[in-house]
Amino acid sequence: MIPAWHRPAPAVATAWPTGNEATDRTDLPDWRRFYRDPVMRHLVELALANNRDLRIAQHQVEAASAQFDIENAALFPTLNGGALANVQKEYARIWSLSETNGPFYMRQYAVGFGVSAYEVDLWGRIRSASQAAFDRYMADALNRENMQLSLIAAVASGMLTWVADNQAVLVTQQVLDSRQHTYNLVQQAAHTGTVTALDVAQAESALHDAETSLQIYTRQRAQALDQLTLLVGTPLDDATTRSLQTLTSLDAVTAFPNVPAGLPSDMIARRPDILSAEDVLRAANDDIGAARAEFFPKIQITAANGTASNNITRLFQSGMGAWNVAPQITVPLFDAGRLTAQLRVAKARKKEEIARYEKTIQTAFREVADALAGRDTYLKQRRAQDALIAANDRQYHLALARFRAGYDPYLTTLVAQRDLYTARLAGITTQLQTMENSVTLYKTLGGGWAGTTPPRPTASAAGHIL
Repeated sequence: MIPAWHRPAPAVATAWPTGNEATDRTDLPDWRRFYRDPVMRHLVELALANNRDLRIAQHQVEAASAQFDIENAALFPTLNGGALANVQKEYARIWSLSETNGPFYMRQYAVGFGVSAYEVDLWGRIRSASQAAFDRYMADALNRENMQLSLIAAVASGMLTWVADNQAVLVTQQVLDSRQHTYNLVQQAAHTGTVTALDVAQAESALHDAETSLQIYTRQRAQALDQLTLLVGTPLDDATTRSLQTLTSLDAVTAFPNVPAGLPSDMIARRPDILSAEDVLRAANDDIGAARAEFFPKIQITAANGTASNNITRLFQSGMGAWNVAPQITVPLFDAGRLTAQLRVAKARKKEEIARYEKTIQTAFREVADALAGRDTYLKQRRAQDALIAANDRQYHLALARFRAGYDPYLTTLVAQRDLYTARLAGITTQLQTMENSVTLYKTLGGGWAGTTPPRPTASAAGHIL
């Protein structure tokens, strides 16, 4: 009764944006070879072992596996054993016109085993429900794999964010020390009358501005560590914290290998989130088969076999055998349109899952396209940013020299110093975005997932699927 399965055609372009033409290369490194920095790799391993969201996803997979076992068990009869002892007290006058008042006892004893209301699955209703439960289990298992991919990328980005904030703190501390030194020099020059009170006020304002920025970046660094600890799922030990603190700049983080250019556009179909959406769609297709089967007669069998006697001492003697078989057929005649409505619901939900599946592919394509667009532009932006920092550094030192020589007021030096500080912070941000884009590109292409089939449910009775 299950409709023939046809995978919907992806509603996306057949190639990546211009400049990323496809080749026959389909390889991506394992996550341990992509995240080569030892501190980052250690943090990822801690997260895989301790992250609570990942544990929740794993328990959801276990529950889906058990649900499949429940649905699949309905394909087989349930055999129950039992024993019966029934003693009933009666009076003779109930059965005759005699005036005898003495009681007598009716006894019945039985031991046996039997099957109760076993449905013969002629039309595949139970098989369809079992297949739907299996496909939903596979979807949950793939969701767990997708969560693991996202967790690995989030830990990598979280560590990069902490390092960037730590670098910003160190740069701001350097600026603060420089402005404190300059403020002291301006104060001394004010006593000799070589600078004005306005120069002193400007130097003091610049000093307090650096103090404010230092507290801002210190707070951001602490919050980044809190977020990283949450992702890891356990407090960082002293050794890990010391290793993290040695990373004083993003340059100290081991660089990521380049993701191969020209990867085929259809490789995103192997992403676990897309495979999961496909399995949910398969389950919706299976539900149609179960809804169709409801229109046909149901055959249920109740049977028992054992021994029975009115005397317990003769219960297991020869000739005391007893059995019964009670088949039952029920045919839906009138249900006020309930079965038809159930079938319409199943078909509508399949259409809903088709749209959701197509949207998942479209979203994945956009994510990869965005990351590919960022790969080249971020590298060019970094080169331009580095040139800007170098130019601002020369401007600042020239302005400082002219101020000390008495050619320019302090304001020229202050503006040059602020421009240099702003450019250095922007450089940190650009470098962080470049490295995070590498993480994003690797993740959106499905990197880090082996693509293996999730573990099968454990039910030994699942022969028709296993």
